[in-house]
Amino acid sequence: MQIKLSIREIVDLLPHRYPFLLVDKIIEQEKDKIVGLKNVSSNEPFFSGHFPGYPVMPGVLIIEAMAQVAGVLMFSREENKGRIPLLVGIDNARFKKQVFPGDQLILKVEIIKQVKGVGKARAEAFVDQTLVASANLMFTTM
Repeated sequence: MQIKLSIREIVDLLPHRYPFLLVDKIIEQEKDKIVGLKNVSSNEPFFSGHFPGYPVMPGVLIIEAMAQVAGVLMFSREENKGRIPLLVGIDNARFKKQVFPGDQLILKVEIIKQVKGVGKARAEAFVDQTLVASANLMFTTM
């Protein structure tokens, strides 16, 4: 697996910081497609309050991780440099399987449409090649 963007390069593109930065690296990137990784650790701060004794990654954070990968794709483009990403909508979100500590999320995002900083992306999250979540994300830049 070849790293296209490291965590240091991701931090340069996204305004998010620990504990809210949910992308560890980017392994594939094309013009309108990107694949990112999130290693789900038992040390994540949300596990202490989200079903102690049976830790499950909250679905909203899986959506956020997918949105951050979309943000990396958007802010890798020259026309979006210096802008701030905003998630403005989520459609057709589905959660198929639970995500546990020790899992590695593979986050695949494809930009479906983008016009002047407003766009739509299709996002999917996988663990061991099994689809665990998907959504259509709407975004804008400021």
